[in-house]
Amino acid sequence: MNDRCSLDKPELLWRGGDPIPSSRRVAEECPIAFTYNGSTYAVMMASPVDLVDFGIGFSLSEGIVAGRKDIVSIELVELELGCEVRIWLRDADASRLANRRRAMVGPVGCGLCGVESLEQACAQPALISTQAGFRPFGILKAMRSLRSLQPHHQATGAMHAAAFWDGDDVRLAREDVGRHNALDKLAGAVARAGLETAQGAVLMTSRVSVELVQKTARMGAPLLVAVSAPTSLAIETAERAGVTLVAVARDDGYEIFSHASRLMFEERARVSAAVELAAPGSQSN
Repeated sequence: MNDRCSLDKPELLWRGGDPIPSSRRVAEECPIAFTYNGSTYAVMMASPVDLVDFGIGFSLSEGIVAGRKDIVSIELVELELGCEVRIWLRDADASRLANRRRAMVGPVGCGLCGVESLEQACAQPALISTQAGFRPFGILKAMRSLRSLQPHHQATGAMHAAAFWDGDDVRLAREDVGRHNALDKLAGAVARAGLETAQGAVLMTSRVSVELVQKTARMGAPLLVAVSAPTSLAIETAERAGVTLVAVARDDGYEIFSHASRLMFEERARVSAAVELAAPGSQSN
């Protein structure tokens, strides 16, 4: 199941004349259940690929574990209706998770139950304080290279991608039908690879909601770049988290919504000035 991401499905194709039988590759989506020490914690609708990365990244993004070493083992079990990602934690982490689950039981369904959930949703995100800098044209180049790293999207036209760029190269990319899932898978892959994130960026092929900013901050990446626009809460959260948020990325540029000081526009100005000074007749006696 871990290698399965798309299926051939029959269809009728119509282009203005008579409909004809045809088929196409479609993105597979199925329930993925996360269990911790034998108890189900969450069920996500996702693409059944890179599920070990998904399990690690989800655990990190949700704050269930502090690091990769807190996960003792992961087992993938294919079932008739989907797949279980069975995660085993150290005893201390399992006890903390059990207390967290007990705090979630009871409030659901009552008129005032949302208070804790709303506070949790808008909690202070992880704070990024790195002084990393990024070249404006480097960001454009990285986003362009992302297109060739989406084989499942190229086959189906229905997948999101999340990638990690270290400032020089795109090191890892993960795909899923859900943008949050793609980023969780990326977080897991980055953790497994032991990559340093403090000087890097998360690249997304989707719009930017608040959860993507929160997950990026938890990864420790100071820059989030996306193809589509952000929501208001995503911008506010990026400001609070110290994340540079770049969105509406196109071939000719992008829009910067928070912490623009990390983009080194002055470098291009210095280069342009140097070229102008070196031009014949540019120096006065």
